Amino acid sequence: MDGFADEIANLFPNLYGQPSVSLVPGQSEVKGQSLKVGVVFSGGQAPGGHNVITDYLQERARGSTLYGFKGGPAGIMSCKYVKLTADLIYPYRNQGGFHMICSSRDKIETPEQLKQAEETVKKLDLDGLVIIGGDDSNTNACLLAEYFRSKNMKTQVIGCPKTIDGDLKCKDVPISFGFDTACKIYSEMIGNVMVDARSTGKYYHFIRLMGRAASHITLECALQTHPNIAIIGEEVAAKKLTMKNVTNYIADIICKRMELGFNYGVIILPEGLIDFIPEVKQLIAELNEILAHDVVDEAGMWKRKLRSHSHDLFEFLPQSIQEQLLLERDPHGNVQVAKIETEKMLIQMVEAELDQRKQKGAYKGQFQGKPHFFGYEGRCGFPTNFDANYCNALGYATGILLHSGKTGLISSVGNLTAPVDEWTVGGTALTSLMDVERRHGKFKPVIKKVLVDLEGAPMLKFASLRDDWALKNRYLSSGPIQFVGPYANDINYTLMLELGAQFHF
Repeated sequence: MDGFADEIANLFPNLYGQPSVSLVPGQSEVKGQSLKVGVVFSGGQAPGGHNVITDYLQERARGSTLYGFKGGPAGIMSCKYVKLTADLIYPYRNQGGFHMICSSRDKIETPEQLKQAEETVKKLDLDGLVIIGGDDSNTNACLLAEYFRSKNMKTQVIGCPKTIDGDLKCKDVPISFGFDTACKIYSEMIGNVMVDARSTGKYYHFIRLMGRAASHITLECALQTHPNIAIIGEEVAAKKLTMKNVTNYIADIICKRMELGFNYGVIILPEGLIDFIPEVKQLIAELNEILAHDVVDEAGMWKRKLRSHSHDLFEFLPQSIQEQLLLERDPHGNVQVAKIETEKMLIQMVEAELDQRKQKGAYKGQFQGKPHFFGYEGRCGFPTNFDANYCNALGYATGILLHSGKTGLISSVGNLTAPVDEWTVGGTALTSLMDVERRHGKFKPVIKKVLVDLEGAPMLKFASLRDDWALKNRYLSSGPIQFVGPYANDINYTLMLELGAQFHF
């Protein structure tokens, strides 16, 4: 929020400045009147989400009614819902996915959409509305909380931190749910590929991992599996590396491994890598502006609006990547990086570089690249024990916040490296997480994504080990996430390192 405090205060005059809250043990329980509460899943799926919809209302506010809005925020605007009873919820407990009521990436932000939401909550006489989602969805929660309060409506709005990307967090919200499960699913799959690479001895596997704007998943999976190369987007951006720099880095390691007799390896990278490379990021920013205001004509006249360097870079990229960069943006105005096959582009560029080196006698191996994208496989798996417990705690925290009359908060659970009965519970003011970004050509309030801290403990641990992993095969294959591995039921390395937990790596 630094630098935008005045703008945030003007945008949220009824919420700005309200404190975060902590729940402390007391002599009496929070009990009281029955409540009418609506809940919605917003954005992409994440393991454990059904556990957020806990038994709090049945146990602590008997006679309450819980409505589940069907199909995400669109269900709020169209007033499509289902009454969630204990019997209906039970089969979904500890299950992956959001299939009980489903989700979508719709937003509620225009005056007409806000009015539709107002009509729905009034029709159902809601005391509270719970929005389970990521940074964009919780931004939406803050907008709704502000709108309802400006109308003197009784409906309170509480957010819940969901995203496998791991980029929604702060001091009081140390992690979003789903990150732990997704990373362990991906790590199992990476481990399987590592065993295959070692068995055949002739392929370099380029694995693109989900993570649109941050490399948390790639970093965590690297700590869990020890690949030969892991590209961290934030480091690429900080060092201002070009596509050529990244290509040469990979080619250099392949050449060194060839000299050691290894003509195989595993390389992991974030799906948002292309957006971290400064020259590509500038190109995407210019494309976003053009797509927001102009039509891309077949004759290519629109390219004249690109700066010369961006124009040259665009023409340099393979045709398939050009087409993917021009795809329709998602509802939040973001490039659909999941559709940009960066791993295939890198294979082509590395292959071309190695061919040039081979002609000069600097490389004598046989390079064969195999592309992979691990994305949707990790969003709806059975939640790990941690995510199952964490989501249950988040649900209870949300219920208590609503019962205490709070609004404009995101539920938070802390002290996560301790036993569950020592976890702390509270609510963090959504306005304290707010920033301003340029989207669809306009400035809008958003919860700022938290990127990998290059000086943080997880990154420093990785940096101290990657040179060894590059040339030696230190591969780890964890196996099924709930049953195998020394840390199968523990919290992920990222969280343990960030919170200073002591353990043997």
